[in-house]
Amino acid sequence: MKESSPKKTLRKLPEGPLVAWYGDDFTGAAAVMEVLAFAGLPSILFLDVPTREQLGRFPDIRNIGVASTARARSPQWMSDTLPDAFDQLKELGPQLVHYKVCSTLDSSPETGSIGRAIEIGAERFSPTVVPVLIAVPQMRRYQCFGHLFASAGDGIVRLDRHPVMSRHPVTPMTEADVGLHISKQSDKLNTGLLSLEDLNAGDTVSLSGFSDGGKLTAVTIDSVDAATDAAAGRAIWEAREECPFVVGSQGIEFALVEYWRQSGLLPVTSAPAGIGRSQRMAIVSGSVSPTTADQIAWSKANGFACIEFDAVKVCGEPEELEAEIEQVVERSLAALSRETDPLIFSAAGPEDPAVERFRQAVAASSLDMPSANRKVGEALGHILKRVLERGDVRRAVVSGGDTSGYATQLLDIFALSALAPTIPGASIFQAHADGPMDGLELALKGGQMGTPDYFGWVRDGGGPR
Repeated sequence: MKESSPKKTLRKLPEGPLVAWYGDDFTGAAAVMEVLAFAGLPSILFLDVPTREQLGRFPDIRNIGVASTARARSPQWMSDTLPDAFDQLKELGPQLVHYKVCSTLDSSPETGSIGRAIEIGAERFSPTVVPVLIAVPQMRRYQCFGHLFASAGDGIVRLDRHPVMSRHPVTPMTEADVGLHISKQSDKLNTGLLSLEDLNAGDTVSLSGFSDGGKLTAVTIDSVDAATDAAAGRAIWEAREECPFVVGSQGIEFALVEYWRQSGLLPVTSAPAGIGRSQRMAIVSGSVSPTTADQIAWSKANGFACIEFDAVKVCGEPEELEAEIEQVVERSLAALSRETDPLIFSAAGPEDPAVERFRQAVAASSLDMPSANRKVGEALGHILKRVLERGDVRRAVVSGGDTSGYATQLLDIFALSALAPTIPGASIFQAHADGPMDGLELALKGGQMGTPDYFGWVRDGGGPR
């Protein structure tokens, strides 16, 4: 791949907001913030569309995000919710509005439809085309000639052959072609591709020429390394007047930062240091990923008190669920009294018998699986809140993308800002709240993300390795 080498000048980025983003889950929305914040651009993530008073607390912010649970929602929910959300982001006057989706493309026509989100964004912003960048080379997510690849252990596999994503319990990935996957979610959508060959064209790389005379067109963009990242960032940035609405993972922000740095618009800054070991920490996990299973196993062997939450109880009577929540809280407080950090989990990976018990319980109940998963996330949120308040705990981790959304909403937090890096996409944040959770140090981790010792890394305060 030929290196892209924009001429460095004394140009500056425009004044005012650069990027406003709407995340389809909480961990992904937080991942966007950390890319921009650790690049030296002050950024804030709100857990709902902010009020004027909340915005006023952060006068120097260059990038503003809103987290949601859209990835677990229906197209009708999107139709009811996204227009107002996009309009409010548009009123902030950013250079770009980004609808953030998962770097492993989690979505289907029925759940978390990226196609429907593109339709709504096009209605509000009238772009000539909608750029779509899913790849994140920094996280070993690559798009090559339209097809998405992701890491699996030490290797890289095509998305539809991924041992985790091809078996996702809600949105299994059966198609690796990004454009084809998205087009199945909208009958209004044409797709195009800005390929590796196109990106190698240097200064002539452009999104112009993809518009199809009024037909809504999404252009997926390849990316495999720093050179293609910079070229993708250039294409998105230079097309921002005609294409102000973009869709993709935090790869969009990585690409923009790479281009801004190479073109002299943004100086290179060092990543912040860690924040030091916590006196006490609590973790809740609703993930069934093999990655999380490895992290739970590491934690058991390295001084954490691993406490199982019986997710089956969400299918029973409210009194049974409350009793389970309280006994888990009591066990967690007992661990803290022994100076041991509690890790509360609903399952230790996809092979845990708890997974099958939960599926059978949901099938025998009046709940559907999305509702049951939401109740699990909310129960873990109640557990975490009680442990934090009653155990005087000031650092926490929530594991699982959907779990992070449901649990974090119960903590009465209205915003997050970046504190210290760990792996890309799962840094340590500072919580902003009007109550006791103000100043809480909080990490949100997607299920398939992180090293085996991730929870220990957060306990130690994060920071570069």
